[in-house]
Amino acid sequence: MNRDGLFRLGSREARVRFLDADFEVIEKGDFVRCAVTGQPIPLDELRYWSVERQEAYATPEAALKRHREILNDGD
Repeated sequence: MNRDGLFRLGSREARVRFLDADFEVIEKGDFVRCAVTGQPIPLDELRYWSVERQEAYATPEAALKRHREILNDGD
C-alpha cells in the first residue's frame, strides 16, 4: 500500500481462514475486503473478524454493525 491507503497495481486479494486468535492464509495476497464496507484491509492491519461467519471487518464499528444485522435477521 502507499501512504494514501491505495493499493499498488498488481495487488491481489488474499483468501484466509479466520481462527480464534489468528488467521491462516489459504491463497497469498496483499489484502482482504471488509464484509460490511468492501474496503480493502492490508493483511498486516487486519484486526477484526468473525470465525463463525468467516468475514473480515475494517473497524470495530463495522464488526458491530454486522453483529447487529445478524441479530435483527433472527427476529
